[in-house]
Amino acid sequence: MPGFVREKKRITEPNMCLSSPLMQDHSKGNHRSPSQATDEIESPLLPGLPDDVAKYCLALVPRSSFPSMGGVCKRWRSFIQSKEFLMERKIAGMLEEWLYVLTMDSEGKESHWEVLDCLGQKHRLLPPMPGPEKVGFGTTVLNGKLLVLAGYSVINGTASASADVYQYDSCLNCWSKLANLNVARYDFACAEVNGVVYVVGGYGVEGESLSTAEVYDPDTDKWTLIESLRRPRWGCFACGLNGKLYVLGGRSSFTIGNSRFVDVYNPEKQTWCEMKNGCVMVTAHAVLEKKLFCMEWKNQRKLAIFNPDDNSWKMVSVPLTGSTSIGFRFGILDGKLLLFSVEGDPGYHTLLYDPNAAPGSEWRTSEIKPSGLCLCSVTIKA
Repeated sequence: MPGFVREKKRITEPNMCLSSPLMQDHSKGNHRSPSQATDEIESPLLPGLPDDVAKYCLALVPRSSFPSMGGVCKRWRSFIQSKEFLMERKIAGMLEEWLYVLTMDSEGKESHWEVLDCLGQKHRLLPPMPGPEKVGFGTTVLNGKLLVLAGYSVINGTASASADVYQYDSCLNCWSKLANLNVARYDFACAEVNGVVYVVGGYGVEGESLSTAEVYDPDTDKWTLIESLRRPRWGCFACGLNGKLYVLGGRSSFTIGNSRFVDVYNPEKQTWCEMKNGCVMVTAHAVLEKKLFCMEWKNQRKLAIFNPDDNSWKMVSVPLTGSTSIGFRFGILDGKLLLFSVEGDPGYHTLLYDPNAAPGSEWRTSEIKPSGLCLCSVTIKA
């Protein structure tokens, strides 16, 4: 699980921390009357145009302008935050894929989230994440938004597990608080499956290993406990494949050492089953082309690729091109797997694996890389 260290200062673009006229009015105490607010909500998106045409027009605006658009009026802001906006962008062929990377400086003192596009251009640094510094938290993406879940923090000398969940809106460039988990935890597994988010296992408030699992519904902003694992599990990770939740790696109280068991949750049947051919001591993982890519600590010059259609694994050797370093974190951009070195070698060229390339041409190097050490990353289309 990644760790987050609060940075001492941050350089941001002018429109990074959304400071729209609307927000400025509230900060000065110039609140609008109820009638003005109602008129704004009921007014057309674009005067003189039907809303369906206006929505399509707004969907054509470049992604970098979204935060400014969110400050125009409440209707624009509400539309930009909706699933409908992403669907309009998809229909218009305007979805842009950005990689959000949590990076750490070489001295391990400061961390921040930064954003890279498919050309490796850095677009922004994210506003500071709310709440205390944490380790052992989880990250996932839901409806074009980054979720940072739970974790372990020390406040006024007291260490504790957290149930907090924060959401970063990649369109409006701002954080908000979501409903707390039912069970505070850290070093757990989490993933999005079929439009909801699952968290599984980990350590609890007293440091006890957990078997509990719960699911988040964004429509109700509510966490609901589901059937627990058959055994407590911690230090694990999860992913969604073929509409099911897969929990792999980590340790279990029923095994000696690291667990090879794979717990699989079927949302339709609301039941768990298990397989016995998982990876152990996984240091990096990502889902690409409906397959799971893993790297094990004991063999960091090979990719382990899991196909859920037949529950099979394939091993692919990692070339020495670019660097002989071992230890990677994964990123996904433009249908390709990026391997970022965790050793901080300034001369390192990111390795890129293209699963759709001709045989023998799958590997090449890329100039795309974060400014510091990659702790974790997520890909968001918007």
